[in-house]
Amino acid sequence: MALEAGLIDLALLLTHLVATAAMAGLIWFIQIVHYPLFAAVGSEGFAAYETSHQRLTSYVVGPFMAVEGVSALALAVTDVGQVGWPLVLIGWFLLAVIHASTIFLQVPAHTRLSGGFDSLVLSRLVATNWIRTIGWTARAILAAVMVSVAA
Repeated sequence: MALEAGLIDLALLLTHLVATAAMAGLIWFIQIVHYPLFAAVGSEGFAAYETSHQRLTSYVVGPFMAVEGVSALALAVTDVGQVGWPLVLIGWFLLAVIHASTIFLQVPAHTRLSGGFDSLVLSRLVATNWIRTIGWTARAILAAVMVSVAA
């Protein structure tokens, strides 16, 4: 029975790691490649481009964010054993910062850009997105540490 519980906990940690690492990889791509290319779209078709970007991006990030969030919540009700609560709490804190940044900084910027290209708003979007880029990178490292401690 203890072995089965350990395998379930490890599976949860691995699931959490995969989802978090996927988000870290995606956010780095968005930060380094995708957002900077917004400036090259041109003013004429920018509003339509931005609207499509938001819709299509949600199809990619939505499932990973959902799995990451559910697995983070599952860690709250699981005996984390040797992983320890400090790592879990740091992970929750980072996720809260990421989501706060998304809600209060990136979503409003995307909403403004949906009305048309604005170089100042785009610059702010790229600059503030570093919060999420660093946050998801730290979470991916943290999730890897959790797996290595539990394995």
